Amino acid sequence: MPPAVGRESVYGLELAGEDDAFAAREAACAASAVDVVAPGLATARGVDADRLRTLAYTHRASRLLGRCAASVDAARSLVEAATMDRSGTVAVRARDVRGTAAVDTRRLERELGAALVDRGFTVDLDDPDHELRVCCADDTCLVGWLVAESVRDYGDRRPTDRPFFQPGSMDPLDARALVNLAGAEPGATILDPMCGTGGTLIEAGLVGARVVGVDAQRKMVRGARENCRAYLDGEYHLLRGDATSLPLRDDAVDGVVFDAPYGRQSKIARHSLTDLVGGALTEAARVAPQAVVVGDRPWAETAADAGWTVEETFERPVHRSLTRYVLLLRR
Repeated sequence: MPPAVGRESVYGLELAGEDDAFAAREAACAASAVDVVAPGLATARGVDADRLRTLAYTHRASRLLGRCAASVDAARSLVEAATMDRSGTVAVRARDVRGTAAVDTRRLERELGAALVDRGFTVDLDDPDHELRVCCADDTCLVGWLVAESVRDYGDRRPTDRPFFQPGSMDPLDARALVNLAGAEPGATILDPMCGTGGTLIEAGLVGARVVGVDAQRKMVRGARENCRAYLDGEYHLLRGDATSLPLRDDAVDGVVFDAPYGRQSKIARHSLTDLVGGALTEAARVAPQAVVVGDRPWAETAADAGWTVEETFERPVHRSLTRYVLLLRR
């Protein structure tokens, strides 16, 4: 992993989505001591800027000048009193996160821009040397210098736009978050033993991981290979196989992620759904130290029977009739 940027500094994180606990857990893949402090906002003690750019549910990280009440006067006083370790041109960008702070963001930008001009900066809204982020939510305001933004290119990989598509394919934003939680990073090997069309493999590969996909259906293996070929330059391996009897040695991979079948029987006729998921979890525990399993029901008891410790469980509503349960597992 590349060196962190300013590990002794405190950072503000702008979270994406509506589930702050889930976003903060993914953010911990790129930061330490992540703490949600207001809706859509968190602080962290250290940030790996390169790793943060690969996160799905964090928009930005800023090195904090400080934290104050969500008001124009409080934010200006903070900027006027802060120690400045930089100079040059600057732009101020203010947000009322989720509309919870009832603060005038345009006035915030004007007032803080004026305070920075008084400190010797020149305002340049088009191509500034530095960007000051001012993020307000409820009664909290985080003010800091932008250091990293995540790459928001998920619309380029919509399931319906891939060479091979099947209904029920996971959105790439969620697939990215899941592979991050499973340990995807440069140099790691990530396995999906029910890879389907290969969405998780694509996202793990784009993070820099080596990927291995297994599926019981020959059609899916061919299609996943076609999709991986379209998006990945790195190492990927696809094979037809049974998730309950993987052709891999013990501890062969660094993490496992899979989306269990939803409310239907397995395509492998000899397995019931419970036997399939239980067997896949048992095999996952043989080949990896950590896993993420997703399903339309909480598979916690089955995971424990397979030898896993359930670290966390998240409920992720998809629509009125579907909630995804995301389990983070450790051996």
